Amino acid sequence: MVYSKYRAKKTVVDGIIFDSKKEADFYCELKMLRMGGVVKDFERQHKFVLQEGFRHHGKAERAVTYTADFVVEYADGRVEVIDVKGMRTDVYKLKRKLLLYRHPDMIFREV
Repeated sequence: MVYSKYRAKKTVVDGIIFDSKKEADFYCELKMLRMGGVVKDFERQHKFVLQEGFRHHGKAERAVTYTADFVVEYADGRVEVIDVKGMRTDVYKLKRKLLLYRHPDMIFREV
């Protein structure tokens, strides 16, 4: 068994390695909802840029990004960004705030 630093067990479904069993289970739920017509489509690991990269005194500073577990498009046209969380780290809390500030109309949900 492979565990992350927060004791989440890596899980493989459909040849995809998920960071936790909880995330893999949610993926399976989304697949069922898509088969049932509730979900039109979904994307895994969508990256949002929170701050572009830049140069400071000649040194390159990388962009600050947030990677959502899922972006889900429902049959009614609604789009929701979903993060499957076990542990809410300080870095996660900060990046979540920056994401919501940058995208104030975003529908965001933690599972």
